[in-house]
Amino acid sequence: MARKANNSFFLEEWLRTVSGSSVSGDLVKQNSAPSARSIIQAWSEIRESLQNQNFDSRYLQALRALVSSESTIHVADPQAKLLISILAFQDVSLPSESYTLVLRLLYVWIRKAFRPSQALVGVAVQAIRGVVDDRRNLQPALVAQSVLVSGAFACVPSLSGDVKVLCLELLCRLLEEEYSLVGSQEELVPVVLAGIGYALSSSLDVHYVRLLDLLFGIWLKDEGPRGTVTYGLMILHLIEWVVSGYMRSNSINKMSLFANEVLETSKEKYAVFAVFMAAAGVVRASTAGFSSGAQSFEISKLRNSAEKRIEFVAQILVSNGNVVTLPTTQREGPLLKCFAIALARCGSVSSSAPLLLCLTSALLTQVFPLGQIYESFCNAFGKEPIGPRLIWVREHLSDVLFKESGAISGAFCNQYSSASEENKYIVENMIWDFCQNLYLQHRQIAMLLCGIEDTLLGDIEKIAESSFLMVVVFALAVTKQWLKPIVSKERKMETSVKILVSFSCVEYFRHIRLPEYMETIREVISCVQENDAPCVSFVESIPAYDSLTNPKDLFTQRIKYEWSRDDVQTSRILFYLRVIPTCIGRLSASAFRGVVASTMFLYIGHPNRKVARASHTLLAAFLSSAKESEEDERTQFKEQLVFYYMQRSLEVYPEITPFEGLASGVATLVQHLPAGSPAIFYSVHSLVEKASTFSTESLQGRKSDPGNQILELLLRLVSLVDIQVLPYLMKSLAQLVIKLPKERQNVVLGELYGQVAESDDVIRKPSLVSWLQSLNYLCSNNRTEVLASGSTIDTSNQLAARL
Repeated sequence: MARKANNSFFLEEWLRTVSGSSVSGDLVKQNSAPSARSIIQAWSEIRESLQNQNFDSRYLQALRALVSSESTIHVADPQAKLLISILAFQDVSLPSESYTLVLRLLYVWIRKAFRPSQALVGVAVQAIRGVVDDRRNLQPALVAQSVLVSGAFACVPSLSGDVKVLCLELLCRLLEEEYSLVGSQEELVPVVLAGIGYALSSSLDVHYVRLLDLLFGIWLKDEGPRGTVTYGLMILHLIEWVVSGYMRSNSINKMSLFANEVLETSKEKYAVFAVFMAAAGVVRASTAGFSSGAQSFEISKLRNSAEKRIEFVAQILVSNGNVVTLPTTQREGPLLKCFAIALARCGSVSSSAPLLLCLTSALLTQVFPLGQIYESFCNAFGKEPIGPRLIWVREHLSDVLFKESGAISGAFCNQYSSASEENKYIVENMIWDFCQNLYLQHRQIAMLLCGIEDTLLGDIEKIAESSFLMVVVFALAVTKQWLKPIVSKERKMETSVKILVSFSCVEYFRHIRLPEYMETIREVISCVQENDAPCVSFVESIPAYDSLTNPKDLFTQRIKYEWSRDDVQTSRILFYLRVIPTCIGRLSASAFRGVVASTMFLYIGHPNRKVARASHTLLAAFLSSAKESEEDERTQFKEQLVFYYMQRSLEVYPEITPFEGLASGVATLVQHLPAGSPAIFYSVHSLVEKASTFSTESLQGRKSDPGNQILELLLRLVSLVDIQVLPYLMKSLAQLVIKLPKERQNVVLGELYGQVAESDDVIRKPSLVSWLQSLNYLCSNNRTEVLASGSTIDTSNQLAARL
């Protein structure tokens, strides 16, 4: 960015851009493509006004036209002389705006001129002094442009030292006497900062310390500008630009003086935030890499001084504000914001505990101020208008601090990776606690605002979604630190469980597939699968059943709570439903019974089919799992589960229960329960009973019809159930088929014949062939008798006899 600034004509415009300032500093609306004729006409109007000493509206309009084209026009020395002549007029009253416009054009001249006339610059300085000495002319914009032009004059290498001294004296006097005018308008601050930056880049050392005092002290004056993140960024990049110039020109004396006055000496008259951002600017400039030898040594010394100053400010925050305990005070907030954005912009900085703790606090309270947002809304809900809070959230979304949350998170992870073990542990717990609070607080906000203030809720969730990305990136950094062979098993297991629990808390905000997320999940699950203890620890972190269905939080007293509408909670439970199957073999039957089963059965009845399907998958995983140390107990519990599973699933089928989930669960239970288990008989009975509740139209309709799906599942079981259950299934299925219309009977028989023909089960096949022949006979006989008598006959006795 320093390189771009040097190639730019106007430093103040670059400062606005890199700081993300939304305030335009244009004196008039910019015209990017002026015609040559309009430019010539404008100069002609100004020349005519000067000759006639008649400065009317045409003259003012001409000045505006030229300034609006400042990015494309070139002001030559003769034209500059014309402008200086206007400033030098003493006997004619000029429109107040015209002075500011003339100064702006002189600034365009000096910034674009290859070798401006030294005499002309001297005359210009005297003319400007004459204008500002007349206090009737003093306006904020005029003062700011005077500072800018004076600084730009002092920066020109070809000018004599005497002229530069005049410029520097004028600039310093204006700022010392008229700083209140500058601080009154936000759009003028980058103009003034650019003027100081030009002056600091002058080849002279005269007034250098005086300039530094102005740059770093103006923020503490009562009527001066207030320190903000935007101004902090302007200072950072201004110092980057200035120091980069020192490094290129080998100005060792300037570098040493800057380090001594700003970085190595604490001055009460200097604003802490400004010094801190300046130190970050030095670090950023030093990363570009310039010469070697003595210059390289001086640059290294300057960088070390800057890093020490950054750490010193961090230490002050840690000791005075105790940033480890959240939330922070209003006094610390702005400095923490500067801390976050500065470390993101300045690149790699030597790791230290204060830096890491400050950056963590900045992330959790300033970049993602969700705790403050939630507390504010919960306290004000139903009592105060939402409008001001909506504006607050919207402004944060557009703030440069939030927009650079990704870069800040990256700087945070870099600091964490180099920290001591103790500090890593502290920071990890701060992040995990943040995730827990995010889950608890967003549940409340989502339930309170959903359907009422959806726009506001959506904006809050944008901040929360960005914090999710930070958590994922950090969790990956944590796995790289602790999930290594040299780390103790206990530490690896503890870390893995905490990451999984934290991910469950932020699952609601996961809307995209992140490689970092998938890599982290694979690493921690692999660790959890190695031992029973972490698996049980993770499972026991599931919210209790009572808290899922009847939470005791204060917010539930304000609304009618329905567990199935709590989307934040549902997302968290869905995470558990998906992760537990990966380590189900490590989970004892008693743990599954005590913690998992009730929640699983609750969410089998969730109206979101994705959630219900995950519950079916979890049951299937448990039914197919084995644990040698408790084989009998596990089998007995599986059979108990199946009875309630069939009841719970079929009572909400097809409205809620997804057929794919039900089919998976049934197929698993018939394959993994002991042969002849009563639970299998009960499952077959329940399916036949459910199928019989559907109309014959449903049983013979499309394959996607609910009744037809149950029938298809029963047909599939013919080749899955054990030989002890098969006779009961054949009898029950025959009773169902015999009631079907002819066309559907033919289809069913055809499917059964196909299954039997393809089967190579020598034990099952003879029974199936015999049964199919009998079923075919009964279907044919039943149709013949119905056609002959015109009435339906009872085939149950025939069926029993044949089967």
